[in-house]
Amino acid sequence: MNNSSWRDRLRALPVFGENLPGFATDAAPSDPIALFTEWLAFAIDDGVSQPHAMTVATANADAVASARTVILKDLTPDGLWFSTMTNSRKGQDLAANPTAALLFYWREQGRQVRLSGGVVVGDRAVAEADFLQRSIEARAVAIAGQQSAVLTGREQFDSAVEDARAILEFKPDYVPDAWTAYQVRPTTVEFWQATRDRDQIRLRYSRADDGWTQELLWP
Repeated sequence: MNNSSWRDRLRALPVFGENLPGFATDAAPSDPIALFTEWLAFAIDDGVSQPHAMTVATANADAVASARTVILKDLTPDGLWFSTMTNSRKGQDLAANPTAALLFYWREQGRQVRLSGGVVVGDRAVAEADFLQRSIEARAVAIAGQQSAVLTGREQFDSAVEDARAILEFKPDYVPDAWTAYQVRPTTVEFWQATRDRDQIRLRYSRADDGWTQELLWP
């Protein structure tokens, strides 16, 4: 298949859902976390598929970027939470460069939220509670090996997971030291809304000394 036919096929794909919500930017709250809370709650209530899935982009000390989709674990007035192992690719990136960019995309509503800011390590108790809420199988996989390390084969994986299950049977409340909760404290937040009569509405919040500033952006 040549490039031209791919272009035509991609152009023909549907982009957004049928019923797009409105976005009255002049009524937006002064705090972007308050607006994000509204949008997230509406996405959940409206049946958006995986509304808590977010792309996390990080960069290492050499400014080599990487991105992956993880699950939002909590939302507090200070920021957004996710968890991972410190020896994972994103954990290593954050140790060298404690900043991240987040992206939520809710196709059914034609909405995106982009956030970026510094990342801090949460209390150990938060990480432990998060890990213990995972299924036994998910905990076993996390314990079994270093995330993103080269895997020699399925037999290596199965053996390591079986050993990890044995650890959990002996000590059900075991939490690996490397399991860490991270909080992204945004300094910029952009809300993006598609519409039928124009391309998009974009509202950006930027953190200032005395709170947040708001700016409309060109599509």
